[in-house]
Amino acid sequence: MEMKQLQGKTALITGASRGIGYAIARQFAAAGADIVFTHLSSDEQGQTSAEALRAFGGKVSVYRSDAADFSAVEVLMQEVVREFGRLDVLVNNAGITRDNLLLRMDEQSWDAVIRVNLKSCFNTVKAATRVFLKQRSGVIINIASVVGIKGNAGQANYAASKAGIIGLTKSVALELGSRNIRSNAIAPGFIETAMTQDLAEASIQDWKQAIPLQRMGLPEDVAHCALFLASDTSSYITGQVIQVDGGVLT
Repeated sequence: MEMKQLQGKTALITGASRGIGYAIARQFAAAGADIVFTHLSSDEQGQTSAEALRAFGGKVSVYRSDAADFSAVEVLMQEVVREFGRLDVLVNNAGITRDNLLLRMDEQSWDAVIRVNLKSCFNTVKAATRVFLKQRSGVIINIASVVGIKGNAGQANYAASKAGIIGLTKSVALELGSRNIRSNAIAPGFIETAMTQDLAEASIQDWKQAIPLQRMGLPEDVAHCALFLASDTSSYITGQVIQVDGGVLT
């Protein structure tokens, strides 16, 4: 019987009770990984997602934890190592939007997006790196966005946070490559999630027309890419940004 791609590995995914984070957790669980995920949504939603992941047969732990809180992340990492004994894959998925034109954007909306989207990556990568260095192995996958590459009107804060994630990803790859620690980013395009459901139908149609594959992406499209980057199949890939965008930035 063929061994599953992530058998015997432990993965930590932030913001994974739903959407892209949950799709990644589900893909990893199906590939044999033990899963730890964080959330800040309802506890009921967190437990429901955890139960669904346990159906794949691996160990699953869920924490209500704010990835943007430096101290909370340090405590979380200690808990993960205590419970699972190791950490093999870190996926930074937690993110929010506070869209507005720059002239109308208030300081709170800027700070909140930078804190949740970018600072959280610094927090978790720093905490996980200590574990990875002891093991002399580890994989970091940061969820960026095509907006972090090309920008987007009305999303200066979000675009800046995602561009920052790309810079962080590449810097970490350079710093930690010699220790067998890989760092890559995924830049999703227009993906069907709760975050995009609120958009007007006309706006969705405009997006679709700009996408060469003529459809919105699914969370599973991002999850398949994450599984590739988490597994040994991509063992010679680091410092890269993979666009999962239907060709919109081609």
